[in-house]
Amino acid sequence: MGVELIFKIAGIGILVAVLHLLLVRSGREEQAMMTSLAGLIVVLLMIVKEISNLFDVIKTMFKL
Repeated sequence: MGVELIFKIAGIGILVAVLHLLLVRSGREEQAMMTSLAGLIVVLLMIVKEISNLFDVIKTMFKL
């Protein structure tokens, strides 16, 4: 887990926010909501992968 993970999450957040704003202003609220949901799912998958790596490190450290 490093700074690059934070930058990736921030980049995805900025991209999703801009897309959401553009879609809402053009009257496509449903697509805007789906875009926000897709961005959230992508970020959650990235975080779950990192948590899995953390648990693997803890197992290795305590020899479980």
